[in-house]
Amino acid sequence: MVVEPWARGYPNTRQICRSFPALDASPSGACSVHVPYWSQVFRTPVLPPYDLSMTDRFIEVSLDKRGVSCTAKMLDDRAPITCDAVWDALPLGGDVYHAKYARNEIYALVEPFAPEEPPLENPTITPIPGDLCYFTFSDTQLATASYGYERGAKHRGRATVVDLALFYERNNLLINGDAGWVPGIVWGSVVDGLDRMADACQDLWRAGALGETLSFRRA
Repeated sequence: MVVEPWARGYPNTRQICRSFPALDASPSGACSVHVPYWSQVFRTPVLPPYDLSMTDRFIEVSLDKRGVSCTAKMLDDRAPITCDAVWDALPLGGDVYHAKYARNEIYALVEPFAPEEPPLENPTITPIPGDLCYFTFSDTQLATASYGYERGAKHRGRATVVDLALFYERNNLLINGDAGWVPGIVWGSVVDGLDRMADACQDLWRAGALGETLSFRRA
């Protein structure tokens, strides 16, 4: 009998039965075994059903007046509660500010939108270029004159303020003289367009932020 090369190393049923005493080999060489036991011995992996909720989610972050945008991936595996809260509330945005303490950061202050404020998941005090961060502050925390917010700023008078931030360059440290360390939730990461957004952020720093808005929407 000609045996195909790919099958020459395969054991016959007698060899298999010798390896598993619980199996009974008949004189003809056939194994007599219950199907459930056989399926446990030679189990075929079964993949779980595909879950559409595991599909990557992307958002567009833009400086509207300058007409510049980038695309970010939501970090659902690391900050699921925050990502769900942000995704369900999109689009979001407001007047843009450039950070004074955290260095290479732009952000918008918006009204709270989550049913309950997210826990501090996937926290950092050293965000890297492309990180999208979520912070929660009280109105009194942001009332210090050193922040430089104008009297008519839209967040004035709110008991809770949500800060949605984009970090566009490296060497950032989330600390300031009023509150000390200010950890943030990293809930997204820019995957396309960070270079052009960084250039626009530098222009924002030099030319000013008045009249500019930072927006977040589904891609």
